[in-house]
Amino acid sequence: MGEPVEERVGYLVKRAQYALRSAMDAELRAHGITTPQYAALSALEQHGVLSGAELARRCFVTPQTMNAIIANLAGAELVARRPHPKHGRVIEISLAPSARSLLRKAHATVRAIEEAMLDGMSTQARRKLARRLRQCIETLETRPRPRPSVPDSSSAADGM
Repeated sequence: MGEPVEERVGYLVKRAQYALRSAMDAELRAHGITTPQYAALSALEQHGVLSGAELARRCFVTPQTMNAIIANLAGAELVARRPHPKHGRVIEISLAPSARSLLRKAHATVRAIEEAMLDGMSTQARRKLARRLRQCIETLETRPRPRPSVPDSSSAADGM
């Protein structure tokens, strides 16, 4: 039998992500936002005006989920929506001025969570961890994906 699942790198990465997300959910609540809302606001702060689809990609959620996030943020007057000047069906999303002070506070909260997570690691160890994580991401994102197997139609016709 191989190593226990609790020792596998993929399991540990997922467990770390879950612990980070749980801490962010709990502490961002005090600012009146959720972790996905924080991600969307941060992406808009960094990249300026984005379409809903682009915002969804940057936040790792489906376009449908992002539409709900945007609707809630717009209802709280934290983002503004307007039609794209050339592509009428595309809606552009941007930060509302009121979001900037909220984001400053939320960033401080998230930085404190990250500091706690990395407590005891030297600057060199933190850089090495970040470098290794980027390497894992790049490897997985660029590796060829296996093609899904398609049942042989002649077998189905023969009743096999």
